Amino acid sequence: MPKIRRENIPPALFQHLLDRIQSRKISADQLVLLAGWLDTEPDVPEGEWYKRFPGMTVCGEGELIKTFLLPAQHAKGKRVP
Repeated sequence: MPKIRRENIPPALFQHLLDRIQSRKISADQLVLLAGWLDTEPDVPEGEWYKRFPGMTVCGEGELIKTFLLPAQHAKGKRVP
């Protein structure tokens, strides 16, 4: 199972993630929770996956985080603990 890539993110994807953080008003507290989770170097599936936090859902595919959703939005893929 892959680990989430934290370096060499494609520039367009990185900009998309920053845009989603801003447009969906993801709080700094949620980003701190995300950073703490990433520090554990979690395994994620090869395909689509998601991780729920109290104020957001992180969606990814394989080693890449692809977007951030609000809690009420529907995520696709396998739920990651």
